[in-house]
Amino acid sequence: MTDLGLRRFTREDLPEIRQTIIDIHAAAQGERLDDFRKKFPWYVDHWGSREGYACVMAYDGDTAVGFAYGAPAVDGREWWREYVDPAPEKTLTFAFSELAVRQAYRKQGLADRLTRALLEDRPEDLAVLLVDVAHPRVQALYEDWGFRKVGEQRSAPDSPVWAVMLAELPLK
Repeated sequence: MTDLGLRRFTREDLPEIRQTIIDIHAAAQGERLDDFRKKFPWYVDHWGSREGYACVMAYDGDTAVGFAYGAPAVDGREWWREYVDPAPEKTLTFAFSELAVRQAYRKQGLADRLTRALLEDRPEDLAVLLVDVAHPRVQALYEDWGFRKVGEQRSAPDSPVWAVMLAELPLK
């Protein structure tokens, strides 16, 4: 893999990195997810405004080539608990919202590196994320990294079916 540098960002940095995140996401998706691409800036703003928001970006020189971000879940509102019986006693959860890598930088371990960098040293006990069930290879990657599927949900009538995935932190 090219020697890529990682940089960390917080909620205060969002104005500086917002467009870069949107651009990487669009480049990573290619022609797919046109409707989501239109909605994606709202998600960037939503997650980026949350207390504890964290983002890790990978750079090849001065060019941003990938990112991972998320924020702590609201204590007491761990929506994923309904999928786990019995639910873990641990309550602090980090919601891993997005991961994207430009196509030219894929299959080099960068997604794993971004994920681990985002989740390392988190104070939360658990991490949760959603993966479109139509992408089993993506789900398998998360499973390789320590996540396990605990259920499925459809967040809106026009949304895909999502695999609800949960991992204990730190990742193994």
